Amino acid sequence: MELRALGSQGLQVGAEGLGCMGMSAFYGATDEAESIATIHRALELGVTMLDTAEGYGPFRNEQLIARALTGRPRDRVVIATKTGIEIDDDGNRLGFNGRPDYIRRAAERSLRHLDTDHIDLYYLHRIDPDVPVEESIGGMAELVAEGKVRYLGVSEAAAATIRRAHAVHPLTAVQTEYSLFERGLEANGVQDALGELGIGLVAYSPLGRGFLSGAVKSPDGFAEDDFRRTDPRFQGENFTANLAVVDEVRRLAEEKRVTPSQLALAWVLHRGAVPIPGTKRRTYLEENIAATEVTVTPADIAAIEAVAPRGVVSGDRYAPELMGMLDG
Repeated sequence: MELRALGSQGLQVGAEGLGCMGMSAFYGATDEAESIATIHRALELGVTMLDTAEGYGPFRNEQLIARALTGRPRDRVVIATKTGIEIDDDGNRLGFNGRPDYIRRAAERSLRHLDTDHIDLYYLHRIDPDVPVEESIGGMAELVAEGKVRYLGVSEAAAATIRRAHAVHPLTAVQTEYSLFERGLEANGVQDALGELGIGLVAYSPLGRGFLSGAVKSPDGFAEDDFRRTDPRFQGENFTANLAVVDEVRRLAEEKRVTPSQLALAWVLHRGAVPIPGTKRRTYLEENIAATEVTVTPADIAAIEAVAPRGVVSGDRYAPELMGMLDG
């Protein structure tokens, strides 16, 4: 797998990373043995960046990654984790907390859970509306100065927030949802800010939370604890409309002799982002990574844009209470 510069601060990562959240939370039943095998296979295939957060579990996902990396060279893996949503030591979520004192405590805890002496890429997971982002990033910059963190990022931040954060300490990456179904950053100034400031884009949910894989036929098949049961894009008329778009993507994929997932990921890669599709099974991992070998021509891009133009998706990307946690 080719390496890509993520941002302009010196970090290089494989063109595609691995989102590990679903191995521990939010997407139904988990299987630790298969998850660890999936991480190992990802590393064999050239993935270098593993994405996690203290809130995934909570804590269990970071601990899973530590077990998966036991005995493996630390310098061959980029561990990206996140803070900014307060979690007490018992795993209770307490809301936003971007204060430097909490960020420091959380970082020390993540280092223990990850069983490492440094975090490669540390994100502010969500922007605390009650704490100036300059204070949050200032606290994170202290961790960089101490060698506990190497690079900084923010997640789901508005363009103005990104600029304010970057002025305190250079950001390496911004993580946000980006896919054929979610292209808001192209219109809200975030894409422009990243280009001007030399900040990399890490795309989470690049398959529209599995929708663009073509495998989702009905939301009734989700486990009871799968959060997509409350996702507006998987509800009622929205689901029907979105499924029609996926059918068109599938048609294009069949013409190109690739899977819908591979075509959707190839589009994200073509846009210059580093996608981090999440999976907890080796089969889907291998399918996703094969997208890095798919060449999309100008004609392919035009065809994709014709069936999945900006704004084609029906429904908000989160339920109202989660939409309220987004910046801007």
